[in-house]
Amino acid sequence: MTALFTGMTRLLAGTFGDWVFFQPRSGPTRGIRSIFRESPIAVSGADGQDLMIEAPTWRVARDLAPEVARDDVITVPDGRSFRVMVVHKNGSPSADAFWICELHALNPADAP
Repeated sequence: MTALFTGMTRLLAGTFGDWVFFQPRSGPTRGIRSIFRESPIAVSGADGQDLMIEAPTWRVARDLAPEVARDDVITVPDGRSFRVMVVHKNGSPSADAFWICELHALNPADAP
């Protein structure tokens, strides 16, 4: 059944996303077509309850950034940088499902 949804993440990111530069704690920086949002979103928590995220978020396909973790940094198209604080699974069984990352804005002096 998961094959039905395979490819949807890339389609959504390609349609609604933009190039975000991902800098993992170890490894090279790379551009990933993904979705950055500053408006609040609701996600399903580990216990199945809806969780409201007020912080900026980054949705990225798990297969494009399998190593994403706390303290990694992203830079969005307008040049602002954000530190990854929390990484949520979205619950989809699809191999290319999204990670949903809660972010914290970095001051320009703190950005890599």
